[in-house]
Amino acid sequence: MAKVLEMLFDTAQGKKFTISVDEPRVDLTGLEVDSGMQALLASNVFNADGANLVSAYQARIVERNVTEL
Repeated sequence: MAKVLEMLFDTAQGKKFTISVDEPRVDLTGLEVDSGMQALLASNVFNADGANLVSAYQARIVERNVTEL
């Protein structure tokens, strides 16, 4: 089962921007993710189509099953 941490942000243009991290730690907490998202916002490293990230919108862990045929 593949797991991905998706961190969604709002941009200055009113759009959503997603940063995905493959195989997040099993014991990852919401507080740790929130702190990480705030650090990403403060660092101002990412932008989406020239627009800065302005706020953390949502974080989630997505699991999917892949069956190769």
